[in-house]
Amino acid sequence: MAARKKAVKTSVKRKGPLTVDDVRELALALPATEERPSYGTPGFRVSDKLFARVLDEDSIVIKVDFDHREALLQSQPDVFRVTPHYQDWPMVIVQLTTVKRPLLQSLLKEAWRRCASAKVLKAQEAGSKAAAPAPRAKKAPARKRSPSKKA
Repeated sequence: MAARKKAVKTSVKRKGPLTVDDVRELALALPATEERPSYGTPGFRVSDKLFARVLDEDSIVIKVDFDHREALLQSQPDVFRVTPHYQDWPMVIVQLTTVKRPLLQSLLKEAWRRCASAKVLKAQEAGSKAAAPAPRAKKAPARKRSPSKKA
């Protein structure tokens, strides 16, 4: 089955709850991300590792470390939850109806970083540095040429 590569789209800000299409847009904007089915729903992978997947039209599951998950569950119980199925896995369920776009984007980026291979991370870092203007190097003074000896 062919993996869906990232598509370049212009982001349209709109009001209302986020949708699966919003999740797809945010996830596929991350470098080297592929969309492939996971348990019958869209899943998002980098370096062949799942970092997020759709559960249903109103929720997704994202990879997070356990400490971060506990902090999210305590700080925003209307946005985050864990079912018994995910209790022993470093994942958290995110309610699309209540999560804010910047928070979802941040969580997806962090999950992507946790799953990306060293090679992908290095390429992404190099791309970030290439996008930033490099400091201008001073030009070295020209060397004087010695007269060539003709035989």
